[in-house]
Amino acid sequence: MQEMRSVSRILPPAPPHWVGDGFHVHPVFHNLAFKEALSPWLMFDYATPKEFSPTRKRRGVGQHPHRGFETITIAFQGEVEHADSVGNRDVIGPGDVQWMTAGRGIIHEEYHSAAFAKQGGTLEMTQLWLNLPRKRKMEPPGYQPILAKDIPIVPLAPANATMPACPADGSFVKVIAGEYNGVQGPARTFSPVELWDITLKRKGGSHELTVPGGHNVIVFVRRGSALVGPAGAERVIEPQGVALMEREGTSFRVVAGEEDTQLLLLGGQPLNEPIAHQGPFVMNTARELDQAWDDFHSKRMGKEAAHSASGASSTCSSHEHVNGNQGVVAATVDLYCLRRSP
Repeated sequence: MQEMRSVSRILPPAPPHWVGDGFHVHPVFHNLAFKEALSPWLMFDYATPKEFSPTRKRRGVGQHPHRGFETITIAFQGEVEHADSVGNRDVIGPGDVQWMTAGRGIIHEEYHSAAFAKQGGTLEMTQLWLNLPRKRKMEPPGYQPILAKDIPIVPLAPANATMPACPADGSFVKVIAGEYNGVQGPARTFSPVELWDITLKRKGGSHELTVPGGHNVIVFVRRGSALVGPAGAERVIEPQGVALMEREGTSFRVVAGEEDTQLLLLGGQPLNEPIAHQGPFVMNTARELDQAWDDFHSKRMGKEAAHSASGASSTCSSHEHVNGNQGVVAATVDLYCLRRSP
C-alpha cells in the first residue's frame, strides 16, 4: 500500500497585479517564491481569463534578460508570442507550452500575438520559473516548443477503480513533464521534475495520484475547487489556491469540488542548493549575480545560437534528466527594470 501524503500548508489566492500591459497575474507562491521550501520551483504567475479589446499596439513585456533558470509558459486561452536574442520566435495557442532555458544568458520578450491583439479575445495563461542545478546554470540557452497535440493524455482512474460501482469518469492527466502511470511527458528537464495539467470531470470524484517519494508536490486549483489529503483529513482548496504537500509519501488523494475542476501539479526533487535571486537572475551566490549584471550591461549576454530541443538533450548524459525549464511570463514590474537594486 502506498503511503498517502497530507497537506502541509495552504496558500490562499493572492491579489493580482499587472506585468507590463498584457498580463494581469496572481503571484501564486506569495512570499515563498525563491525559497528552498518549493525547490526546484521558484515562481508561479497565473493570469485568470481576461477579455482584451482589439488593438494595434503590442501588449506584453519588452526585452529583458534571464540567467540561471528556465521559464515555462502555458497558454490556456488566447495566444502568447515569444522572441529571443538567440533567434527563437514562436506563438503558442490554447494547450501549447513554451519551455525556455535561460542557462548562461538570454534576452527575450513576451507579448500577445499580433493576430490575437488585432482581433481581441480572452487570455488565460501561466508562467513558471524552474531553477537549474548549480552545475547546469551556465548551459547554453535553449528553447522547446511543445504543442498541445504532442502532450500525452493519461486517463485518471477513480480512487476505488477496483469496485464495479466506480467506473472511470473521464478525468485525465496531461503529462507535460515527468512521468505519470508509465507515460513520459515531452519536456526535457535538467533535474527530476513533474508538471501535470489535471482535469477532474465529476463533482465528488475521488482520485489517488502517485508521485515520487521525496519530491516537493504543489497542487494549484486553476478552475473549480478541490479537497486534498487523506480521507477525514482533507483540506479545501479554492480557485487560485495552493496545497503544499508533505514530502513523506508516494501518493495523494484529491476530490473534485465541482464538475470539470482543473489543477496544475508542480513537483520535483529539491535541489538543496543556495538560491541567490535578484531581478531577472537566479544564481547561487551574490558574486554570481554581480557577474550576471556585468555580463548583461557589457552586452556579453545572449549572443550565441540557441540549442534546439534535440540539441539540448545531447548535452546531458543518459542518467541525467534534461526535461525541465522554467518560466513566468513576468513576475513583478521590478523584475524587468534591468538595473541593480540599490
